[in-house]
Amino acid sequence: EECKRRFYRAWFRSKQKAFTKYQKRWAEAGKSGEAAPMAAEIERAKKYCQVIRAICHTQIGKVKIGVKKAHLKEIQINGGSTADKVDFVTGLFEQEVKVADVFAQDEMIDTIGATKGHGFNGVVTRWGVTRLVRKSHRGLRKVACIGSWHPARVQFQVPRSGQRGYHHRTEINKKIYRIGRNLKEDPHNAKTENDLTEKAITPIGGFSHYGIVNEDFVMVKGGVIGCRKRVITLRKSLLPQVSRRSLEKIELKFIDTASKIGHGRFQTSEEKAKFYGSMQKRARKEEQAKAAEEALEAGVAKARAQ
Repeated sequence: EECKRRFYRAWFRSKQKAFTKYQKRWAEAGKSGEAAPMAAEIERAKKYCQVIRAICHTQIGKVKIGVKKAHLKEIQINGGSTADKVDFVTGLFEQEVKVADVFAQDEMIDTIGATKGHGFNGVVTRWGVTRLVRKSHRGLRKVACIGSWHPARVQFQVPRSGQRGYHHRTEINKKIYRIGRNLKEDPHNAKTENDLTEKAITPIGGFSHYGIVNEDFVMVKGGVIGCRKRVITLRKSLLPQVSRRSLEKIELKFIDTASKIGHGRFQTSEEKAKFYGSMQKRARKEEQAKAAEEALEAGVAKARAQ
């Protein structure tokens, strides 16, 4: 459903019939006794195609960020003959591909995405040109001369105001520090050999402007393009990785899960409760509430008896 939603502007208002005819056609072909209704199409691809690509979509419903439409992407299959490629990709139809199946620990990868947008900006912010003197006519956050009389046009090298940010960028050579499993498989996925505290990767109070990480995650060294919740494409490195930095084996000693909202002092909420003694307070309050309820019930029973 999340994939189908991508083909509609207003899913709730539509008849939600995307791919139904296609589905019906193959279902009928399967009933009519053909061994595999797609066999002819697959053979055709093996015979005539050179480039094989798989249409993949994200499982956006697993990440609770208020988005229901999945992101679609064509991913090229490389290696081997065309027949091998086709067989490989047909084996993955409607299957989940986990991040650990594609990337490995200590691998160098590239990140592709759109940078954080800053809207329309002037030349001082956008290009870092020097401001003019205080008494300059008609403003000072400007370029004083935008070019000579001839050539009679503004050249592309001249700084001008316009859009800043929300640009498509590819950053290369990001090292993977950890590929973590989801909370169901590994509820203490932020544990290390040196730090045996039982804790998950999500800091106290959640990641700011994001929330809780329940699914598989990739921990990468350095900054990543764009704002929170923005989709990022991860790619295998195109360059041969031979430097010491890229071949270095990483063993994390400690993962900080203190609150990212303010000055975090505690690694887990249990640690915080232990320090403040709020557990005891809560237990006392609950006991008092229970006692009051019992007293009330006893009073009601007495009144009925009378």
